[in-house]
Amino acid sequence: MNKFKTILIIAVALVLSSLLTNAQTVITLEDAMDIALENSPEIKQSKLTMEQNRQYLNAQLAALKSNFSLNVTPIEYSNNEVFDKFNAQWYTNESIGAKGNLAVSQPIKLTDGRITLTNELAYNDEYSEGTNTSFAGFSNNLYLSYNQPLFTYNRVKLNLKRYEYTLENSTLAYSIQMLGMERQVTQAFYLIYQKQKSVQISQEEFENQKVSLEITQSKVEAGLSAQEELLQAELNYFTSKSTVDNAIVDLENAKDEFKKLIGIALTDEFDIETNIEYKPVLIDMDKAIENGLTQRLELTQRKIDLNNAELDLIETSANNEFRGDVDLSIGLRGNNENFINIYEEPTRTPMVGVTFAIPIFDWGARKAKIKAAELAVESREIDIKSMEDDIVISIRKIYRNLQNQTNQIKIAEQNEKNAQLTYEINLERYKNGDLTSIDLERFQNQLSQKKLDLSNALISYKLELLNMKIQSLWDFEYNTSFVPQEFQKNVTPKTNN
Repeated sequence: MNKFKTILIIAVALVLSSLLTNAQTVITLEDAMDIALENSPEIKQSKLTMEQNRQYLNAQLAALKSNFSLNVTPIEYSNNEVFDKFNAQWYTNESIGAKGNLAVSQPIKLTDGRITLTNELAYNDEYSEGTNTSFAGFSNNLYLSYNQPLFTYNRVKLNLKRYEYTLENSTLAYSIQMLGMERQVTQAFYLIYQKQKSVQISQEEFENQKVSLEITQSKVEAGLSAQEELLQAELNYFTSKSTVDNAIVDLENAKDEFKKLIGIALTDEFDIETNIEYKPVLIDMDKAIENGLTQRLELTQRKIDLNNAELDLIETSANNEFRGDVDLSIGLRGNNENFINIYEEPTRTPMVGVTFAIPIFDWGARKAKIKAAELAVESREIDIKSMEDDIVISIRKIYRNLQNQTNQIKIAEQNEKNAQLTYEINLERYKNGDLTSIDLERFQNQLSQKKLDLSNALISYKLELLNMKIQSLWDFEYNTSFVPQEFQKNVTPKTNN
């Protein structure tokens, strides 16, 4: 009895172990998308590029704030031979000292100017052999300076715009890759569904062939049919079995490709779960076109290209340009042997300067470069117009395909019903001896094909709905915008002009 219990326990354990080993993960389309976005190398790389450009923009924004710098020379020594022209003689000048420079600089975004507060503190111990004099003391120069470019473009604003456009462009590229990944995953997911459906239909056909073979065997044994009918029924049976095996192989191959796409181990086993039922969705073509022309990410990228081309034109126009610079400075300078008395007799140090850069002749180089930049702007404008036309054509094409696919689904549903009824009628005729096995095989193949046609029509409709969603960035199934959430979270931070 105890031995029997032991055997029973071992058997139960083996069954449970087998069940656990064969347990498969069920994956929905949403699960597959989440896994793919998490594991895709292309998505990861695109996200890193986006974050990198975000940091570049943050650095540029930080550069607009006050910059503090400190330069310190703890010791400086020199011993030079100097020629005194007045006395016409050489003498030795020896100097030892230390100095430091503290500066606070603030760029002015509005004017592209820069204001700087600087303090230079130094200690010098000098001896001149020629005059037999020496000096040891402190000097300090505190001054406020301002530089303002004239007759040129605002470089601070332009550079900031470039970084903003670069971040927005990389964010758009990231979102476009996610949309592309959704398309790939959805297509691969439904391909597995098709393969599973093929396996299911071929298995149903195989079961029908088993029934047909049993009927034929009975009829041959009863002398109601010729031996040739049995041979044909057996051929149909084994052909059907081969079709099942081929369908299973195709399914496993599709699963391996799907695993690679979404980034899971090839040894992982899974089943998919989806609802492929036909639910008609009302599509407003005018709404789709309007939303596509205003929201399409690729079109926004083209507009960013145009904006960058316009910035290039501004920079090119500044080559060899007439420009000016105004430099203003005001400060106090003091010298004394004692540090606390350094400003006992201060000296004012005002300074003002205006500099003009005046181009003379460049053999037409600047004019040619400006013309090339203008042509680049014109080319970008053509790109935008061409893409707008492509968007309209694509949405109109998908809209027509959806209408046609709706009709195809209705036809496929009716064909499947008719094929099922036809098969059942002819199966009865076959049982009654009014039909050969070859004729029954034809009706069986017709039924299998109509089932596959319906499945394919449903999947094509689902994929066209996804195409409409991606092309128009509007989800007509739920009547909401389809701009990716990642783009909404990672839009470029706008700066005040």
